[in-house]
Amino acid sequence: MAPRTPNPLGPIVGGSPARRPSSDTVLTGRYVTLVGLKPEHADALYPHVSGDENAHLWDYMFDGPFHDPGEFRRSIAAKSASRGPVFYAILPRDGGGNSTVGHISLMRIDTTHRYLEIGHVMLAPPLQRTRAATEVFYLLARHALEDLGFRRCEWKCHALNAPSRRAALRLGFSFEGLFRRHMIVKGRDRDTAWYALLRDEEWPRAKEAFEAWLDPGNFDEEGVQRKRLEELRGS
Repeated sequence: MAPRTPNPLGPIVGGSPARRPSSDTVLTGRYVTLVGLKPEHADALYPHVSGDENAHLWDYMFDGPFHDPGEFRRSIAAKSASRGPVFYAILPRDGGGNSTVGHISLMRIDTTHRYLEIGHVMLAPPLQRTRAATEVFYLLARHALEDLGFRRCEWKCHALNAPSRRAALRLGFSFEGLFRRHMIVKGRDRDTAWYALLRDEEWPRAKEAFEAWLDPGNFDEEGVQRKRLEELRGS
């Protein structure tokens, strides 16, 4: 009998399990600071994301929209107490430490297989399409992949959420596929688009591009970018 051809196997993975993220962590950049979300952040954030004029911000979120401050405070308190997802408040560096313009989380955390997801992204309109907004994702991805030792950082969104899908590609995440009939959210069907950023293969180039884009020299006197993030990454 001829010897059996061995089955192909993946490479051996060395190293230790990743470390869980903590809400005690403070991530400080040039334009923004991320701190563990606390109940007291609710009152500063509420005016930016509440009411009829901001209801669209919650279309693809699992909760909201919010029209009552008390309900919003309860939601933020529940998020603050969560240990998975781990939520962070987004504070602009020029806000004097008293402004809260969004929240974000690290979620679906698997320290054994070393992957997690960036999710529950709520960026208030004053934060959107700013250098600070891009820096939020840079700080969180760098923390997950470098400080905590995760191998894979995921991004998932409603397949109909075109801005989120564009953002994933702009930030350097690779599209991996569509999970059909994946969820029922607020009574509606959701197909989920999956993206990921791999530490070893993709992060070094993405990190270099992030840092070049965020550098003040990449912006002219009027604050207009000289080079797009995709250009700097070569994609």
